Amino acid sequence: MKLDKSKQLYQRGNKHLVGAVNSPVRAFGSVGGNPVFMDHADGSKIYDVDGNEYIDLVGSYGPMILGHNHPIVLDAVKEAIEKGFTFGASALGEIELAELIYENFSGIDKIRFVNSGTEAVLSAIRLARAFTGRNKIIKFSGCYHGHSDALLVAAGSGVVTFSLPGSAGVPEAAVKDTLIANYNDLQSVKHHFDEFPNDIAAIFIEPVAGNMGVVLPEKEFLQQLKELAHANGALLVIDEVMTGFRSTFGGAQHKLGVTADITCMGKVIGGGFPVGAYAAREEIMNRVAPVGDVYQAGTLSGNPVAMAVGKATLETLKAINPYDDFEKKAQVIEDTLLSAAKEKGIPLTVNRFGSMINPFFTDKKVTNFDDAKSCDTELFAKFFWNVMENGVYIPPSQFEAWFLNTAITGLDMEKLQEALRNSIKEL
Repeated sequence: MKLDKSKQLYQRGNKHLVGAVNSPVRAFGSVGGNPVFMDHADGSKIYDVDGNEYIDLVGSYGPMILGHNHPIVLDAVKEAIEKGFTFGASALGEIELAELIYENFSGIDKIRFVNSGTEAVLSAIRLARAFTGRNKIIKFSGCYHGHSDALLVAAGSGVVTFSLPGSAGVPEAAVKDTLIANYNDLQSVKHHFDEFPNDIAAIFIEPVAGNMGVVLPEKEFLQQLKELAHANGALLVIDEVMTGFRSTFGGAQHKLGVTADITCMGKVIGGGFPVGAYAAREEIMNRVAPVGDVYQAGTLSGNPVAMAVGKATLETLKAINPYDDFEKKAQVIEDTLLSAAKEKGIPLTVNRFGSMINPFFTDKKVTNFDDAKSCDTELFAKFFWNVMENGVYIPPSQFEAWFLNTAITGLDMEKLQEALRNSIKEL
């Protein structure tokens, strides 16, 4: 596989971009080699600057659920741009997208749009603290909620990809009220409530952890967390930035039998444009300015282009209802990986939830951060480059989810199965 132009761009980019990238995982730090620079994408495919074609299972880390350049989404972009990029004022699109989300998410009355998942979670922290009058929050090892100081502790995603415990520049004061629990371990949460019975504002969690690979909650775990939170005067905040509208038309929390007090969203609701949102019942959201005393603002929040694309994406998803098809394709991918690994004599575990998939090179179940970190990341790095050589683009990290999209065809699936079989055979 030729990557000459990517190498040239990497050298050029290093002069004025930090590491030649604008998000650490793109640096390919955990798999070795230089980052691959992309040129364009269409449908289920993405193409690098050297002309190599890949079936795209990254999907820009989640938002491209309809694939690239979906005609309905493109039409929405063109129509919105012709009216103006951004107004700095309210517009119809904000209301329409809010109504669409409200109709398909239980437990929410009002929504506030922001520009990223990080902003959504940061705002939810402030809101939860104001509503409860408490400062401490609980998060789980391996769950990533963006790069806000309070939650960039024991985080997954790029933090674990680069083997970092957190981030330099985060003062002790910023994290002194952040308590760490173990995913799928209710006792570790109870311990914090026992120690700080009147101080905890909220529990923050990904309903399916997608930033330490794909790690599912054990049965009733999320509901037990909510009951524990409420018994102690705290809120349950569910971060659906990655999972919202991914596994069902609504939230993963609904599929898993729980309703959050505050829900954070992003990725799919913007269809590839920068967007985030946080939402809750009216009693909680009425604390947000201009109605209440919790201040949060943004120049580009609810900008008309992102709102139009989000609306077009969700309306298309609702119309085509791809979730059963995602489940079938994900099962095929899991079966292909497991059978190829068994034939090769390589230990492999595959976790998946709807259109999110992740293989771990281990013979153990992966149910928490420690399990995920114990897998063979060196073998994953070899597998990654084999997969790329075989024409499939997956995340350059053991700890990032693979994402299916609606543009993946039957022929793509045949090529994908062959590529995965060959990639494991070549290990």
